[in-house]
Amino acid sequence: MPASQPRSRARDRNNVLNRAEFLSLNQPLKGNQESRSSGRKQSGQAGPAGAPNSSPKERRQSQQLPEEDCMQLNPSFKGIAFNSLLAIDICMSKRLGVCANRASSWGGARSMINLLGITGHGIPWIAGTLICLVKSSTLAGQEVLMNLLLALLLDIMIVAGLQKLAKRKGPYDINPGLLDYLTMDTYAFPAGHASRVAMLSKFFLNHLVLAIPLRILLVLWALCVGFSRVMIGRHHITDVLSGFVFGYLQFRLVELIWMSSNTCQMLISIW
Repeated sequence: MPASQPRSRARDRNNVLNRAEFLSLNQPLKGNQESRSSGRKQSGQAGPAGAPNSSPKERRQSQQLPEEDCMQLNPSFKGIAFNSLLAIDICMSKRLGVCANRASSWGGARSMINLLGITGHGIPWIAGTLICLVKSSTLAGQEVLMNLLLALLLDIMIVAGLQKLAKRKGPYDINPGLLDYLTMDTYAFPAGHASRVAMLSKFFLNHLVLAIPLRILLVLWALCVGFSRVMIGRHHITDVLSGFVFGYLQFRLVELIWMSSNTCQMLISIW
């Protein structure tokens, strides 16, 4: 035992970690321990005391944040499908906008495409219907023209209301024309020209006696006017297709509220 003690003392002297400059490695600092313990005490005290101060709204938001993050990182299948279809619609509409400006591939035909679009505008059709109504002398003709005027006015109001609700802009940054402002056709969804030509073509096919070639030309005219709005960059493809659907629904609405000949005569006499 006496011999082992000098050996252990010599071993301690030879140990490098027992030197003065390395003592801090073997013994933890008291200041660190005190700061850690005080920090733990403060956090422990702040937890119970701070919990009552936090409002229920803040606690609810803190609980909902992880769920919102998960919803953003893991969208539903419907959301993915809708966003994919929307991206395809925008991409195809931009590709088909060959007359969007003078620098486009078909920029030289822009004037002709605009002229085709004017044939489906509401102002010329309302003005033409009023002129024909003044010059008409038959009861059947006045009845058809009065209901056509009603259909045109309903089309403008319905499309303007839907566009104000959707507020969707076209694929290209193109300012609406003067006639578009008059009919409140300033947004993209749904396409006002498409709904109007669809309603007019269906109206004429039902209430006018036309030969087969004229009926085919009428349908082709409606299709050309609708998709001309995509070519000049004013509407997306889905805007035009939805316009066709709304135009047909407007025709069915006019058929339901069809004004009789007596009603038309009473309105004409008041006017």
